[in-house]
Amino acid sequence: MENTYVFLDGGYLSKISKHFGKGNPLKYDIKQFANTLAKEKGLWCKKTFFYIAPPYQSPTHPKLDDIEKTKRHNFWIKKISSIPDLKVRQGRCQKDDDGDFHQKGVDTLLTMDLFSLQDNEDDIKTIIILICDTDFVPILQEIRKKYKIKIIVAYYSDFVRGSPFSMSNHLWNSCDDNLLITPEHFKASYRETNKVA
Repeated sequence: MENTYVFLDGGYLSKISKHFGKGNPLKYDIKQFANTLAKEKGLWCKKTFFYIAPPYQSPTHPKLDDIEKTKRHNFWIKKISSIPDLKVRQGRCQKDDDGDFHQKGVDTLLTMDLFSLQDNEDDIKTIIILICDTDFVPILQEIRKKYKIKIIVAYYSDFVRGSPFSMSNHLWNSCDDNLLITPEHFKASYRETNKVA
């Protein structure tokens, strides 16, 4: 069975999970989730890359609730970071003037890992990547052309124009294959240990 690397945008995955759970995130094991996606495409998940940002905490006046969230997050990150062949990459969380929160640095970390594929030790010819950002299109095109790596984009769409889950054809056309995420992927990936949510 051909080896693959699976790249998971944790923020996007959380959004999908909460959508399926009608506001309550579904429980799943990250490594098993990656294994489930790979298996569906007849591949063996050799390594998983998981990108996430910690909860927001004010650098000057942190709230007690935010401090507790950060403690729980750090405990969970420490736990999953010990899982073999799971690489956890953390960005940061930024609060804008409107009070909305945004992941920062995550895209840069993902980009660095994608470009490191040229020197991968596992002779990877196919990757699975869960993203929705068209900013990655030039990078994906470069990897396909220069490194001759096949790209499978994992995604969720409700196929409603203008919805939060609408997908750009530009992203689809930059990949070789796609994989629609369903609630069954989460059900097949649930384990009590190392679970999210």
